[in-house]
Amino acid sequence: MIVLAVTWQAKPAKEKEAADILAKLTVEARREPGCVMFQVHRHREKPGLFFIYEQYKDDTALEAHRKTPHFLEFARKQLPAVADRLQGDLYDPLA
Repeated sequence: MIVLAVTWQAKPAKEKEAADILAKLTVEARREPGCVMFQVHRHREKPGLFFIYEQYKDDTALEAHRKTPHFLEFARKQLPAVADRLQGDLYDPLA
């Protein structure tokens, strides 16, 4: 199992567009055979701040995710137009 934790900050007045793109990405990512979990969270007090918690079966599944047409379209093309990626960290389980 591998976990990816990503934080995005919507550009001013682009919160809805960012949320819409992330919703589309969520639907598609959850269909991937190697995706165990893909959940987007919105900060309670900062509506333009998004946290994505992703789980994949292994590194191969994560790499496959990064090559999908929906990832390339939504995460690499559309989302950067309306939001900035602040952080992305990979985690391995302790047990």
